Amino acid sequence: MSEITTVGLDLAKNAFLAHGADASGRAVLRKKLRRDQVLDFFGRLPPCVVAMEACGGAHFWGREIGKLGHEVRLIPPAYVKPFVKRQKNDAADAEAICEAAVRPT
Repeated sequence: MSEITTVGLDLAKNAFLAHGADASGRAVLRKKLRRDQVLDFFGRLPPCVVAMEACGGAHFWGREIGKLGHEVRLIPPAYVKPFVKRQKNDAADAEAICEAAVRPT
C-alpha cells in the first residue's frame, strides 16, 4: 500500500468518513469511522495532512488529531464545494476535502 500523505475527513454526528490519498493524488484509503475510533485510527497513521471542513466540531477534532503529530487544515465549506464530483454524500465530501487540501491556492 502506498504511503498516505493527505486525509480528507468528513465530520458527521456519529460516523466520520476518511479518504486518504498518496503523493500522486491516488485514493489509497476509504474508511468509515465511529467517534470512538477516530483518535485510535489517526494514532496508528504516520504523520500526514488531515483536512476537514471548518465548523464548530472541526476545531475540537483538529486539536485532538494535531496532538498526534498530524498537520491539520481546516477548509471553509465554500472552498470544498467545487471539488464534489457527484451527488452530495459523505464519501464524495471526504474525497473533495482531500482534493481541496492539496491545492496550492
